Amino acid sequence: MAKDTKKDPSELSVEEKLKALYQLQTMLSEIDKIKTLRGELPLEVQDLEDEIAGLSTRIEKIRGEIGELKSAITNKKIEIESAKVSVEKYKNQQEHVRNNREYDFLNKEIEFQTLEIELCEKKIKEFTQEVENKTEEMAKSTNELEERGKDLEQKKSELDEIIAETKQEEEKLREKAKDLETTIEPRLLQAFKRIRKNSRNGLGIVYVQRDACGGCFNKIPPQRQLDIRMRKKIIVCEYCGRIMIDPELAGVEPEHHNDAKEGKNK
Repeated sequence: MAKDTKKDPSELSVEEKLKALYQLQTMLSEIDKIKTLRGELPLEVQDLEDEIAGLSTRIEKIRGEIGELKSAITNKKIEIESAKVSVEKYKNQQEHVRNNREYDFLNKEIEFQTLEIELCEKKIKEFTQEVENKTEEMAKSTNELEERGKDLEQKKSELDEIIAETKQEEEKLREKAKDLETTIEPRLLQAFKRIRKNSRNGLGIVYVQRDACGGCFNKIPPQRQLDIRMRKKIIVCEYCGRIMIDPELAGVEPEHHNDAKEGKNK
């Protein structure tokens, strides 16, 4: 066994390559089962984290807008006070004018400053209303953020519980799979992974079942079945492209034979 691990992957026989691939697939399938146990939880956790990040960004943006509006209100109040000072100044000046022209000029300035005060007061009302609206919007977003935070905490707890139960097993499988991959020819391993990725059931290598492909279940010609049993070259299904292996090498044929014997004994 130790000698096999030291072999260069390219020096392995076709039989050894197929056996290594099938063993690798068995481990990867077990890892897939563990992932299935977790279900949609990882995606749900990710979605909640994204939603929380979005809500946090929105709240910060609203908080910034409220700050700008309050600053604008303060500025308008300063402008009002400044305009009032100007009105008082112009009224005092009117008492010491020398002609009607100066009086009319000062009167227009008073009217202008009065309009400025009214405009500022109008703006303050608008800004105040906006502050109220945005404060209400921020409160809703904050409540929503708290609810999503609780949901995330619950989902994470569920996910952590499942991961804790399966983590050790998954890590062992991943380590074994990683070690096994080093014994497989890179080109063959890449092809296997590509096939597996494109397969609906995640199988890149399948054994012959009842004269048919174990992946797509299309019939395999007798000569091709013989070639598969001979284990002299890598053979792929002409229909689904999966790598083919004979049941005996996969370790399933003996079980079928035993079942058949038991059936006869019964």
